[in-house]
Amino acid sequence: MYRLLRADDEVRERRRQATHPAHIKPELVAYGPNQTWSWDITKLLGPQKWTYYYLYVVIDIFSRYIPGWLLATCESAELAERFLAETIRKHHIVADQLTVHSDRGTSMASKTVALLLADLGVIKSHSRPHCSNDNPFSEAHFKTLKYRPEFPDRFGSIEDGRAFCQRFFRWYNHEHHHSRLGLHTPADVHFGRAPLIQLERARVLDAAYAAHPERFVRQFPLPPPLPGPAWINKPQEVLPTV
Repeated sequence: MYRLLRADDEVRERRRQATHPAHIKPELVAYGPNQTWSWDITKLLGPQKWTYYYLYVVIDIFSRYIPGWLLATCESAELAERFLAETIRKHHIVADQLTVHSDRGTSMASKTVALLLADLGVIKSHSRPHCSNDNPFSEAHFKTLKYRPEFPDRFGSIEDGRAFCQRFFRWYNHEHHHSRLGLHTPADVHFGRAPLIQLERARVLDAAYAAHPERFVRQFPLPPPLPGPAWINKPQEVLPTV
């Protein structure tokens, strides 16, 4: 029977299939602070099995600064809308200044959040489905959070979680010397203090070299460079054909 059907091209799916356009790989760049933000939500274990707290975090991909965070007992589009609206207004973002990138979670892709961003003149961007590499800054930041030595297995209450997050984000923004930022803190890069700190570092290294040049046998000491443009999926350069 199947041999006869195959001869008439009848061994195939006959139902109408939904077709979806291919998702485009996001390519975003930030040359300074408050140009591109990435945000995501992660779960923190509560005091009992199957209880969670939901941590909403926005990160500036250029400076790695955390402009806003929220710890709640649930994940919802309404909470996400209020959280993003407060963070955007707190940092005085004007229309057509900012792009906000996220994955395709329920809250991130909700119509409530999309309408908010459209009203504020903020461009929205989404990762491709099942592609965590499209949201690397939020993923890396959550790893930093959860690999801290003081990060507990569980939080006894939401108040415990908020107290921990307050300490962590204060440390991360103002004390953490980020290797991708030339060992500057996110706050120094975000608020424009890094160039002056860079000059002071260079002055100290010049004095050290003048006092003890024999200690620098390979090269003249220089501070790490200031951070350059930050990319999500930087496009590959196309070499000219000969």
